Amino acid sequence: MVTFDDFLKLDIRIGTIISAKVFEEAIKKAYQLEIDFGSTIGIKKSSAQITDLYSLKDLIGKQVVAIVNFPVKQIANFYSEVLVLGIYHGDKVVLLTPDKLVKNGEKVG
Repeated sequence: MVTFDDFLKLDIRIGTIISAKVFEEAIKKAYQLEIDFGSTIGIKKSSAQITDLYSLKDLIGKQVVAIVNFPVKQIANFYSEVLVLGIYHGDKVVLLTPDKLVKNGEKVG
């Protein structure tokens, strides 16, 4: 069990995907994303294994939920700065998204 204080340590924000490309060097099929989290946080990069349900075209302009205060993680030659959140549906990942358009950088909590 975690406490509410543990939950508050996570900085979970809303951002809009502004670019997406195939991550050629990844062992498992993935995309490299650039996500705009607004003026305070800026644009961050992430690697996401979401190729089964999302095309590159589907992702541009899509708002997503991400944890922005994890340490940077190197994946092959790429540095993932945020963790985009999703739900496993069988062996595929469905992105968590707000159901209404919100301002980039808004905090979840």
